[in-house]
Amino acid sequence: MDDISLPEVEKKIINLRNQQVILDSDVAELYGVKTKEINQAVSNNPKKFPDGYIF
Repeated sequence: MDDISLPEVEKKIINLRNQQVILDSDVAELYGVKTKEINQAVSNNPKKFPDGYIF
């Protein structure tokens, strides 16, 4: 996986209901995987993700 620059990540952050969020599709793009893989990881391992990771 290539290094990801901070400006590249910051471009993905949006404000939604006064919360800073990154869409699952953007997380997948940053990690170089399919969106389905991100969603499966969260579903299969919910304790590995911090509170507030998904709303």
